Amino acid sequence: MPNPVIVTIANQKGGVGKTTTAVNLSAGLARRGKKVLLVDLDPQSNSSLSYLDMHEVNHSAYDLLTDRRIAFEEVVYRSAFNGLDILPSRINLAKLESTLIGEFDAPFRVKDRLEGHKEEYDFVLIDTPPTLGLITINALVVSTHILVPIQSSYYALEGTDDLLETIQKIKSRPNPDLKILGVLVTLHDSRTILGRDIYRQIVSVFGDKVFKTIIGKSVRLEESPAYREPIFTFAPKSKSAAQYTQLSREVLKRV
Repeated sequence: MPNPVIVTIANQKGGVGKTTTAVNLSAGLARRGKKVLLVDLDPQSNSSLSYLDMHEVNHSAYDLLTDRRIAFEEVVYRSAFNGLDILPSRINLAKLESTLIGEFDAPFRVKDRLEGHKEEYDFVLIDTPPTLGLITINALVVSTHILVPIQSSYYALEGTDDLLETIQKIKSRPNPDLKILGVLVTLHDSRTILGRDIYRQIVSVFGDKVFKTIIGKSVRLEESPAYREPIFTFAPKSKSAAQYTQLSREVLKRV
C-alpha cells in the first residue's frame, strides 16, 4: 500500500468543529472504501467518546507516547463503523508536555510510534486540542496535510496568523512537505447577513484553499456523539450527512 495521507485537523481556537469534522470526515472516508485510523490527541477525548465505550479502553495515546513497552496494537480499537479504527485519548494526555519536558525527541513521539503501522491505512486523521503546544506540534510533524476548520463567526480569523506561522516553522525544519489541505467553514448560518459576510471574508483571506463544502449549524451533529455514532448512521438523510459526504469527496480530489 502507498504511503497514507495523514491529516491533522487543527485550530488553536476552541469550538470551531475540529472534533465534529474528525469524527465525521473519518467515517465519510471509510464509507468510500478507505481504511482509516482516527487518532485522538485531544485530552478532552471527544473523538474517542464518539465511537468507543471508554470503560473498555485499557490503553490510550498517552500510554503509547510515554511508555515504549506499550505496543501500537494495544492502543488501537476497532469502531463499530466498518473500515474505521480509533487510537483513543484520555484526560491524562494533558500531562504530556510536562512529562516529556527536556526529552530531545518530544516533538517526534507521534511520528516514531506511528512508524511501521501507518502503512496499514489509506488515511490517518488526527484530532488536536485547541492549542499550538507540544501535542499539536507532534501531529504536524507526522502529517502530510493540515485541515483548518474555521467557525463562521465574528471572530473567525482570530489567531489564524499564529497557526499559519506555526505551519511555516514546521515546514522550515522537521516537515518541509506539509501542505494545507484546505480551510473548512463550519457552524455556518447562511440565512444571516453576518454569516454571508464572514464567509466572504474567509474566502478573501484563503482563496481557493477554502473548501466548497460548507458545514452548517446542526442539532443532529451535536446529538450524534451522545449515541456513539457518526452523522451517517445517526441521521443519514440529514443535511449534515450530505455535507460531510461532499467534504469526503472534496478531500479525495485534493490529496
